[in-house]
This record gives sequence, structure tokens and C-alpha cells, in this order.
Amino acid sequence: MGRKSLYLLIVGILTAYYIYTPLPDNVEEPWRMMWINAHLKTIQNLATFVELLGLHHIMDSFKVVGSFYEVPPTSDENVTVTETKFNNILVRVYVPKRKSEALRRGLFYIHGGGWCVGSAALSDYDLLSRWTADRLDAVVISTNYRLAPKYHFPIQFEDVYSALRWFLRKKVLAKYGVNPERIGISGDSAGGNLAAAVTQQLLDDPDVKIKLKIQSLIYPALQPLDVDLPSYQENSNFLFLSKSLMVRFWSEYFTTDRSLEKAMLSRQHVPVESSHLFKFVNWSSLLPERFIKGHVYNNPNYGSSELAKKYPGFLDVRAAPLLADDNKLHGLPLTYVITCQYDLLRDDGLMYVTRLRNAGVQVTHNHVEDGFHGAFSYLGLKISHRLINQYIEWLKENL
Repeated sequence: MGRKSLYLLIVGILTAYYIYTPLPDNVEEPWRMMWINAHLKTIQNLATFVELLGLHHIMDSFKVVGSFYEVPPTSDENVTVTETKFNNILVRVYVPKRKSEALRRGLFYIHGGGWCVGSAALSDYDLLSRWTADRLDAVVISTNYRLAPKYHFPIQFEDVYSALRWFLRKKVLAKYGVNPERIGISGDSAGGNLAAAVTQQLLDDPDVKIKLKIQSLIYPALQPLDVDLPSYQENSNFLFLSKSLMVRFWSEYFTTDRSLEKAMLSRQHVPVESSHLFKFVNWSSLLPERFIKGHVYNNPNYGSSELAKKYPGFLDVRAAPLLADDNKLHGLPLTYVITCQYDLLRDDGLMYVTRLRNAGVQVTHNHVEDGFHGAFSYLGLKISHRLINQYIEWLKENL
């Protein structure tokens, strides 16, 4: 074997090693998933290296890369797309072009991205909103919100809540031809967190007379108290979202001080005086037995009070909707929850389903046995189209 052939062989082996990741047998299109993951892993590794050099915060590097995947608000033959501001928050509005005798459904959508990255302008979110508007014959509002690390909780929550309240004004609904009795909210991942949080907040807002008919939460992140759930243990290094990255997202939501991240990873961020909150996220009583699968619940470790005093947001129900008491949950609307088997956040969604049902809320739970975090939005994959079809069909029947 010549030297050139040997070098090519070595490069090929290293490339295959970098790309190849063992995946469960029931996962569809494994090699396409691996290629996507290799792309994301490369971006993350480069962003981490740039941060270590002190040149750029990792989340800002992610945003720069993400900007290349944004598309302008361009109308097509089926949907009119515009950008505007709802109470100074930039949103995209998708309105079907076909004429309608009746007022249309309205759907308020919140993008994911760990409260740090993402945008309504990303091509996959833009396409999702187009499909939803056209197939559901609905007006879709896809909202932006200010992002960490420049902005921290509660800014993201407040931006989304402000835009939602603006949309729910009778004058705005009339402008877009939306039926005030057929309005829903939806979001994925961090967007699912924000959707759940603002839906809870609406219940106590006397100034908002128009209420939501449904909420649809797509693999939502719902609590940062326990990041050692069975789903975190089983999927800590699964494709697209690792435990280390998720904890970093949670931490950045509240502060750039990395001591919170370190405390979360060692399960020492919750002070003993907040121990009563663990009853809301105790997976040993809230998870169906088949998801516990021999995992043993360990009582939480407690940390000092200093972090909670400096960054109280991680104990705030507006950041952690699972911390809402049963009286609050009881008033929530009809709910659709997607959880995925191979997802760190699986158990957040499962626990919320249990708690909502215990509180008397009607819930449709779609657990995707071959699903993974991001399955809804990587539109090049077959599973994305399957989940989106199921999602839109549920919306057609219930919104």
C-alpha cells in the first residue's frame, strides 16, 4: 500500500469514527441522523474552542451559524407571510390566501433553542408555520423573543407573554380574521417551556378576556431542579442534545455565571429551604412504571442558599412550569404533549402529563418510541413529516 493510500485510509477511518454513532434498532434513517449529528457536533466543538480562546461566547457562535439558515418573510401561492411587531416583539404572521367565509383558527407558535438560540426566521420553523397555516386554514403567529446570554430570565418569558397578550386583543384578532374561541398555543423544547409557562400565567390575568382553547407542547423542558431523571441518565450522550449542553442552556437562561451550571451537574443547586418543590418533580411517583425500568430514586442533594438568592429564576414557576401547584394546573386547557423515547426531556413531558391528568385536565399524549429530541424540526427526516402530520391532525380535530 502506497503512502497516499495509507493516508486516505487513516482519514477515512477517522472520519467514520467521528460520524458513526451506535443507534437503537428502531430509529429510522440512522445514517442521515448521524450526518446531521456530525454537522451539529462540529459546530459545537468549534464554538467551544472559540469560547476557550476567549473570543466569543458559545451561544453567540451558535447564533452566527444559525443566521445562515434564516430565510426572509416571503409569501407563496398558498400563504401570505409578513413580519411585524406585537408590542415591540418581532413576529411572523402566516395567513392562508384562500378565501374563508368564517373566522379562522389562530395558533401562536414559540420556537425552541434553549432560550439562547433560534428564530422564527429559521428555514425549518418558517416551513412548519407555512404548512400549519395552509393545512389547518389557520392564522399562525410565530414569535421571536430576546435571547441569552445577553438577556436572561424573565426577559424571554416576558417577551412571549407580551406578544401573546397583544395577539389576544379583540382588535388584533379582528384584523387577522381570527375566531377568538379557537386560539391555541404551541412550542417545541424551550418554546414548549415558554408555551406552558405563559398558558399558566394567563389563568391569573384579569386583563385578558380571551382564553386559549388548547396548548400543544412538543418535547418541552419543564424543570431544572432534577437533571438526573431516568431520561437524562439514559440519553446523556444521545444525538442532537447532550446532558452537558442542556444543563448549559438551563444555566444560561438565568446567568452567565457558570457556577450555577457546575452546581446543577453535581445536583447541588437547590437549597434545603426549597426542598418542598421536589414533590412536583419526583419521578418515582410521577413516571409510568415502564419508564422507571429499575432506576432508583435518590433523595436530592442540597446546596447553599447563595445561588438561589443570586439567581432565583430556576425556582420560579414561570421558568419551571412543573412547579405549579394542582390548583393552577386544574384550569389549563385541552393539552397535547409529544414526548420522545430518546430524549433527555422525555421525563419532563411525562411528569407533566401525569400531573395534568391528576388535576383533571384532558390530555392527549403522543409518545414516540423511535423519536429523539429535534425529531419534529429536522425536516429532512421522515420522522419529522410523520410527527408534523399527527400534530396538524390533532389541531384540526381539537382547535
